[in-house]
Amino acid sequence: MDNTRKEIIDELKQLLEQDDVMAIKEQVDHLKTRFYSVEETAADENAEEPVAEETAAETNPEEEEFKELLSQYKAKRATIAAAKSKELEDNLARKEAILNEMKEMAEGEDADGVMANLQKMRELQATWKTIGDVPAPKTQEIRKAYQQYQEKFYDLVKINIELRDLDFKKNLELKTLLCEAAERLQNNENIVEASRSLQQLHDEWAEIGPVARELREDLWNRFKAASTIINKKHQAYFDELHAKEQENLDRKRAFVEQLKEINAPIVNGEPMNAKQWDEATAKVQEIQNEWRKVGFAPKKFNQSIYEEYRAECDRFFHTKTEYFKEVRETFSTNLKHKRNLVSAAQEVTESLKAGEEWSREQWEEATAKIQALQAEWKTVGVVARKYSDDLWKQFSEACDEFFNAKREMVKGERAKARGERASRAAKAAASQGVDGLIRMRDRLQQEIKTAENNILFFTAKSKTANKLVDSMQAKINELKKQLADVKEKIENEE
Repeated sequence: MDNTRKEIIDELKQLLEQDDVMAIKEQVDHLKTRFYSVEETAADENAEEPVAEETAAETNPEEEEFKELLSQYKAKRATIAAAKSKELEDNLARKEAILNEMKEMAEGEDADGVMANLQKMRELQATWKTIGDVPAPKTQEIRKAYQQYQEKFYDLVKINIELRDLDFKKNLELKTLLCEAAERLQNNENIVEASRSLQQLHDEWAEIGPVARELREDLWNRFKAASTIINKKHQAYFDELHAKEQENLDRKRAFVEQLKEINAPIVNGEPMNAKQWDEATAKVQEIQNEWRKVGFAPKKFNQSIYEEYRAECDRFFHTKTEYFKEVRETFSTNLKHKRNLVSAAQEVTESLKAGEEWSREQWEEATAKIQALQAEWKTVGVVARKYSDDLWKQFSEACDEFFNAKREMVKGERAKARGERASRAAKAAASQGVDGLIRMRDRLQQEIKTAENNILFFTAKSKTANKLVDSMQAKINELKKQLADVKEKIENEE
């Protein structure tokens, strides 16, 4: 289970309190991987905010503290490594001095001298075993010389066969135990641990003296055969690990290519709308989720492929942030614009309430203004949803109020006109004859033309406006009916 970065820092502090910092390398490396894994996850989560502002990278206090602890760890390791290096050099000097003494004894030709040196040889061997490791490049050379000189010396010690046989028997027992231990390692499922243990067995083997000459080859072959099995398993394990890492690299490269494809419109300067941004965001987030499930790539590619991935994610979310920043600014401009249109429409309706009677010219001017406001409203883009419905309600109510008032005005004028027409018509059957009918025909034609012109002003898309248009059309139809009657009368008179 992943920890927070604070918990990882506390774990690192506890590890650094140990005396042997050389023994905690794997634990520190593991904490380092976990720490940056947590940091990567946090960056992805922050990157997924739809309209979050992208800012330049700032210093992370937790990362700085973690880096400081790593510096302390490296400093301690460096100090220990320096001391270890000096110790290795000192050990090398001591072992080389022992080898020089062993060489002199091994190359001695005096049998009595060899016998006299037997105890000294054992003391040198005992001292040799108390001396630690030497620099790695010298290890094999030193061991080979040690085995060579002690075997050569014991070949010279022929005057005490029983002692020689006793040493051979003891060495045989020890090396047989090492063979058995190496063979048991084949059952260890942790192949890395088994390989490490095998190396330790080889170190012990090199420190043990020779066995009887006739047993040396068979014993060594047994030990080597067990070692070969472990080594092959170790190699197969790392071959499989490297194959898996390569597979992970291929998957991560595919993810990066998918991100590049998603970012192609951004790179090419092609605009995307909000829906397209939402769809692209879902794809990016899916890729990020899958990325987290993939293990490490090969070490030499792991950091570079992550940097490519991070760059593509950053490119996407930075551009998205800029897009929605512009959207917000546009929303703000549109909101201000629509509020101004609402105020202008309300200003017209407020003037109706002043109580003054308007002339037809004033009604026409007001109608033209309301219609212009309605046309302008259509050209204004969208606003945030939380304002949209309320603004439209205010605007439509103001427009409806105006057209309701105009409808009442028209109804009044129409009633008045009807009465006047009826009066004039009555006076014209009664006294004017054909000339009167002709004048009535001309007047009706003019009224029809005027009404048809007026109906063009009523274009608002609302129930109230539609009713007003229907009323005007009914008036036109009535006038046309009267015109037809008058025309028929004129024909009859003529």
